[in-house]
Amino acid sequence: MKKIRKQNVKFKNKIALFILIFATLILTGCSKEVIDTSKLNVVTSFYPMYIATANIIDGVEDVEIKNLTTATTGCLHDYQLTTANMVTLSTADVFVVNGGGMESFLEKVAEQYENLKIIDATNNILEEHYKHSESEENAESVQIQDHTENVENEHDEHNHGENAHVWVSISLYIKEVENIRDSLIKIDSKNAEAYEKNANEYIQELNDLKDKMHETLDEFENKKIVTFHEAFEYFAEEFELEIVSVIEREPGTYPSAGEVAKIIDKVREEDVCAIFVEPQYSRSAADTIARETKVPVYTLDPVVTGELTKEAYIEIMEKNLETLKEAFEKNKN
Repeated sequence: MKKIRKQNVKFKNKIALFILIFATLILTGCSKEVIDTSKLNVVTSFYPMYIATANIIDGVEDVEIKNLTTATTGCLHDYQLTTANMVTLSTADVFVVNGGGMESFLEKVAEQYENLKIIDATNNILEEHYKHSESEENAESVQIQDHTENVENEHDEHNHGENAHVWVSISLYIKEVENIRDSLIKIDSKNAEAYEKNANEYIQELNDLKDKMHETLDEFENKKIVTFHEAFEYFAEEFELEIVSVIEREPGTYPSAGEVAKIIDKVREEDVCAIFVEPQYSRSAADTIARETKVPVYTLDPVVTGELTKEAYIEIMEKNLETLKEAFEKNKN
């Protein structure tokens, strides 16, 4: 009798195990169905890359886009990938990054996901930009110098190689849009026509924005400013703003009392018309400088946080334009 009971228990246990395995298989199958493999899953590293890519894929039904970081993350200085980030990347087909050293975790991602196609939006942009800038500077010089030596000196002096804030320049952002478009066309050729059309329309909007900003800003003579950190280097080049000093070379590295004193002296010496902070960071150091120099503080947004909408870049830049116009007009009067 006991033997029969034991056999019944074993039989019931086998049935229970079979049911458990069957249920697990069903649940696993269901979880896989959440990821639509018929669609191209695109992940962007952070805010400006999302905006650019969203405009390019707009209306393409078999492409899905997701931003890796939150819309409040800001620049990816020393950003550490989370477990949730790794899960997101594990289901991605394409990863759109700014590049230029902005995503310090990129090598880790490439090693972890060998089949992931990575689009570097700054591909060849920085090299071409600096080469063009250096050739112009050399042309203006009356002295004949060794080209290699001159290039090395310029890179040492301006430290260009470490500034990845390409998107803040409208002209360079357009080139990033073109790079993303061209790469998506190679990866997903069946949607090439849509990518081309969408990118061209967005580039036209960006060119219109750039013309509008030039029309407003080019009339001002004194455009000497202090910025929070080095995000606006390319923007300043584009609209001929003169950055006299930078408060924090890297966000989060609060300047020492001696550094603040030097900035104060420079602001007074150079007739700086405005100090600019960024909405993503503390303005306490800027307020200290403003109190000592009587130079007003304004906010310029480097387009790294906000709502995930296609219109965000242009809307933020138009707001920046109004801020710059206000600052320069007050100084002019």
